[in-house]
Amino acid sequence: MNRRFLAGARSGFRIFLPLSIGLIPWALVTGVALTSAGLSVVEAMGMNLMVYAGVAQIATLPLIVAGAPLWLIGLTALALNLRFLIFSAAIAKGFHDVPLKLRIPSGYLLIDGVFAVCTERMLSVRDRHWRFGYFLGPSLWGWGLWQCFVLTGVLGAGALPQDWSLEFMATIALMVILVPLSKNRAMLVAALVGGASSVLLRGMPLKLGVIVAIVIGIIAGFVAGRVLPERKEA
Repeated sequence: MNRRFLAGARSGFRIFLPLSIGLIPWALVTGVALTSAGLSVVEAMGMNLMVYAGVAQIATLPLIVAGAPLWLIGLTALALNLRFLIFSAAIAKGFHDVPLKLRIPSGYLLIDGVFAVCTERMLSVRDRHWRFGYFLGPSLWGWGLWQCFVLTGVLGAGALPQDWSLEFMATIALMVILVPLSKNRAMLVAALVGGASSVLLRGMPLKLGVIVAIVIGIIAGFVAGRVLPERKEA
C-alpha cells in the first residue's frame, strides 16, 4: 500500500459513499427473502458470500423453493449477471499492469454502483496504484456494507415492520444506480430495450421472458455501442 494507492482509495470511497446508501434497503430485502425462502442463517450467508448479487439471489430463490430444474436456476442466474461481463470488458483497461492475482478477486468485488461512478475517472488516470486503490476502496466498502445489512435482514426478518415497504425502497435504490449508467448511450439503449422487452414477454412460461429480455437488451446495447457515437463533453 503506497501513498498513491491510499489516495485513490480515499477518492473512490468519497465518490461512492452517497450512492452506497442505496445498498442498504436492497441488502435488507435480500436478507429477508433468503430467510423467507426457508434458508438457515448459515445457508443464507453462505449463498450471499458465494453469489454476491442481490438480483440473481432474489430471482432464483422462488425457483429453488419451487424445485425448478437446476438448468433453469443456473440459466436465470447467468442471464441476470451477464451485465457484469459487459462491465468487466468496459473497465478492463483500468486494470492495465495490475497483477493477475489482484484482478481475479476484483472481478468478484465489481458491483453496479462502483462501475457506474468510478469507471470514467479510473480509465483516465495512468498511475496503476491510484487506479487500483480507486476501485478497491469503494468496492470493499460496498462488500462490507452489503454483508452487514443482508445479515441484518436475515436475523431481523420477523422483527422488521411490514409497512416499511422495503421492496419499493430497493427498487428506488436500483433506479438511483441506473441513472449514472444511463449517461452512456449504449447502456441507455440496453436498459430501454431490455425493459420494454420484459414487459412484452411477461407472459412466457417459467418467467423465461425476463431472460430473453436481458439477452435482447444486451444485444441492443452492443449494437448501439458500435453504431452510435459517444457524447462529446462540452
